[in-house]
Amino acid sequence: MARIPRFVFTPRWIGLLVFALVVATTCVRLGIWQLDRLEERRALNERIRSGLSAATSSSLGEIATRDPGSLAYRRVEVTGAYDLDHEILLYGRSLDGRPGHHVLTPLVYGGEAGTAVIVDRGWVPIELDAPPVVTAAPPEGAVTVIGFLLPVEETDDVVIDRDASGRVLTVRVDVPTALEGEIPYQLFPLPVQLQEQSPAQAGDLPVAIGPPQLTEGPHLSYAGQWFTFATIALVGYVVLVRREVRDRARDAERTAEVEAG
Repeated sequence: MARIPRFVFTPRWIGLLVFALVVATTCVRLGIWQLDRLEERRALNERIRSGLSAATSSSLGEIATRDPGSLAYRRVEVTGAYDLDHEILLYGRSLDGRPGHHVLTPLVYGGEAGTAVIVDRGWVPIELDAPPVVTAAPPEGAVTVIGFLLPVEETDDVVIDRDASGRVLTVRVDVPTALEGEIPYQLFPLPVQLQEQSPAQAGDLPVAIGPPQLTEGPHLSYAGQWFTFATIALVGYVVLVRREVRDRARDAERTAEVEAG
């Protein structure tokens, strides 16, 4: 069994060991964090896949009482009429690197006065910043929308801009419950991401937004990198110790040769 060199117990080498252990521990923790992120991404992908593959619900009223978290990415079909007077822009959403907004329009449905769902009808360029967006106007009258329910983002800061009368023009996130009182309807708790519409949109705008891409992202690669860095830190310390042992042995041999000569 190899003896532990005495010099590793000196302050300099103890400090170097502590540094290597801290670096390795930090890198391992970051690697585990990336693996946790990977599991979260996989769970989200499965949730999206399950929701999009489920049977399309044709009645928002039947599912309105369920936990909103269980409804995200569920495909729905709803017929109603758009209310352009309360259209809102979802600020700062890019498409293929182009800056812009999403157009959020209430769809009054079910024949019941005061009941609506926010429909994310798609993307418009950033210069179209005043709702209602005339060049992206939806069909008039009865419209059937097929899409999927979007999860809502938790935030207390929703409204960005209002007009002189106080009407909401732009929001930071699409949170229907935060818009209650701003829009004169009882809003379904989740917005709908438009996929199909009948009658179809007349022009090229807004650009429809597809479902999220089911990728695992770079988390596994990042985890591997962090674990590699941890290994490098520990192996590097061992290499330095072995090099020091070798150098000290060489110096001792030279000293012995000089003394013998």
